Amino acid sequence: MQKLRRFNAISILALLLAASAVVRADPSLVEEAAKLLPEQIGAFKKTGQVRGVHDDGNFFNGTVSVSGEYQSSKGERLTVVLTKHASDSGAYARIMHENQPFAISSSGGELKSVDIGTLGYVSREGIFFYKGSVYVNIRPVARPAPPGLLDFARQFAETLDKGDGEIPPLVKHLPGWETGKVVPAYAVNFQGLRENVPNQPVFEAINFAGGVEAVSASYDTAKLVIAEFNTPQLATENNAAIAVRIQQLRSQGQPAPTAYRRVGNYSVFVFDASSEQAANQLIDQVKYQQVVQWLGENPFAYEQATREFTETTLGVLVAVVKTSGLALVGCLAVGGFFGALLFVRRRAQQRAVEAYVDGGAMLRLNIDELTKENDPGRLLKS
Repeated sequence: MQKLRRFNAISILALLLAASAVVRADPSLVEEAAKLLPEQIGAFKKTGQVRGVHDDGNFFNGTVSVSGEYQSSKGERLTVVLTKHASDSGAYARIMHENQPFAISSSGGELKSVDIGTLGYVSREGIFFYKGSVYVNIRPVARPAPPGLLDFARQFAETLDKGDGEIPPLVKHLPGWETGKVVPAYAVNFQGLRENVPNQPVFEAINFAGGVEAVSASYDTAKLVIAEFNTPQLATENNAAIAVRIQQLRSQGQPAPTAYRRVGNYSVFVFDASSEQAANQLIDQVKYQQVVQWLGENPFAYEQATREFTETTLGVLVAVVKTSGLALVGCLAVGGFFGALLFVRRRAQQRAVEAYVDGGAMLRLNIDELTKENDPGRLLKS
């Protein structure tokens, strides 16, 4: 609860700074971000001027934050703080950073996930979500919060560009991320990673100049960190530098990872694990999925198209043969079944009579006396 109060104080201080430090903001950036605040959302209208403060992006690669107020016809007032980031990953890193103070008490109802934007949460303090490269924090000016707060947030989110429309793919490589029990912390630069995982000098060996992003999460006592590099060359260079740095730290008795391994273009660290074996078992669950994208025309486009056509044709041929074979087997089975029933029925009819006649409707003499005399009066006398 003390962490929650501290977080609220920090948030209020951030809002005050956003309102007072207008002189620091770049007017062009403020004007661009202010356009993202609609004049009216549902029953709420924007009041006053939009105030802006430049965001130096030390942790989230933000560009500018703007603050505006909305008021309904009933006098309900909301404060909206919108931050524009350089990428969707930066907005995700910010919302997960805002999520951390609530993580401990989330089971008690302090924080709930809501279907707003790409990812959204609601707490007693208000609603915060991100969509595309924009992070939005909506808070009521007075308590209790107005009943239309959730609808306001949803309608506001619909006015924003969705960007990639999903959380960063790197998060999905955390073991057990889909269970909802893992709370990831995302970093888009060195300052953010050092903030999420403090007191680990091994990160000084990572060169973030190539657009490196990292995700971290706790697993019992262990801390798992995955750093992603954009190219195999960057991954190779950083891997060599990290290996040298780890040896230096261990020889000097300084904090070092319990285990480290390169997995594709990922550098995977495990800190404070119970044993090296447990750390390696955690690393074994991290899988790298390679994706190749050509900046220009794909030189193997013809071969790829030929292979796809061949595979498709063979697939259709196999499907036709399978279908025809199943149809033939089905017809033979049905025909054999009904044929057997007819054969059994006729055999039963033959066994039910004492004799038979092969003369059809013709008149014949009962010389052999094999046919039953149904009407002896119609027979020829001896």
